[in-house]
Amino acid sequence: MSKKIILSIAAFLVFLNIVCWQEVFALTLGGNLKVDFLDVGQGDSAFIQTPGGQQILIDGGPDNSALNKLSSLMPFWDKSIDLVILTHPESDHMQGLLDILQTYKADYILWSGVKKNAAEYDKWMSILNKQQKMGAKILIAEANQEIKLGNVKIDTLFPLKSIRGEEMKNTSNDTCVVNKIIFGDDSFLFTGDISSSAEKEMVDSGENVLSDVLKVAHHGSKYSTSDLFLENVNPEIAVISVGAKNTYGHPTPEALQRLENFDINIFRTDKDGDIKMESDGENIKILN
Repeated sequence: MSKKIILSIAAFLVFLNIVCWQEVFALTLGGNLKVDFLDVGQGDSAFIQTPGGQQILIDGGPDNSALNKLSSLMPFWDKSIDLVILTHPESDHMQGLLDILQTYKADYILWSGVKKNAAEYDKWMSILNKQQKMGAKILIAEANQEIKLGNVKIDTLFPLKSIRGEEMKNTSNDTCVVNKIIFGDDSFLFTGDISSSAEKEMVDSGENVLSDVLKVAHHGSKYSTSDLFLENVNPEIAVISVGAKNTYGHPTPEALQRLENFDINIFRTDKDGDIKMESDGENIKILN
C-alpha cells in the first residue's frame, strides 16, 4: 500500500473521529439550559449553554481562571462565543475577558459603554476594536433590551438608560449591566456589583426582577442584596461568587443574614467551587 493511500486513510479516520465527537457533544447538550457559576476567586464569571448549543459568557473574573475552565466546558475546536457580557469594567470582572477575547471570537458583546481612566480599560477598548473588525457586534446596554438565543431570552434590566460615553467615578457599582436569563418558567438574575441604591431604582421603575436564581451582587457586600430587593426577586437559590481569601470580609454577615431571613438556599464559590445548574424550563437542578 502506497504512502499516499495510508495518509488518506489516516486523514479520513481523523475526520470520522471529529464528526463522532461533535455528535456526542451535541447529544450531551440535551434540551436543557446549563448555567455554570465559575470559581474564579474574588471575582465574577458565569458560562451558560442554551439548549440549542449557543454560549453566553458573563464576565471573566480577575485572572485566567475562566479561560482555563472554558477549555473543559467547550469542545477544543470551538473558538467562538455567541454572546459575551461585561457587567462593568472593573478588574475582578473584566481582566479575565481580556485574555478570553484574544483566544475566542465573540459574535456579540454587550456592555455599558462607560469610560474609565485606566490601562486595562484602554486594552479592553483595543480588544473591542479587534473583535469588531472580526465581525463582532457591540451592543450598549439599557433597560428594555431583549436578546433571543433560540428559546432562551436575555433581558437587560439595568442601567435604566444608556450611559454610553459617560465617565463614572465608581464604575464598580451602579453602572453595572443587570441581565435576566429566562428559559421557560425558570429565570436567572445576574446583578454584577450593584448596590442597594440601584436595586431600589430597578424595583421602583417596575422592572420585573422576579427570578428563581439570584447571583448575589458585589460578592455578598453589606451594601447590596437589600430586603426590598429580595422581596421582589423572591429567589429560591442565591449564588455568591467570592474568593476564599479576600480582604473585604465578603460575604458579609449582614448579607448572609438577609438571605437566611428569606429562607433562600445559599451556594458560594469559595466553599462549593464551580456551581453547576441545569434547567429544563420547569425545574432547576444543582449538579454539584
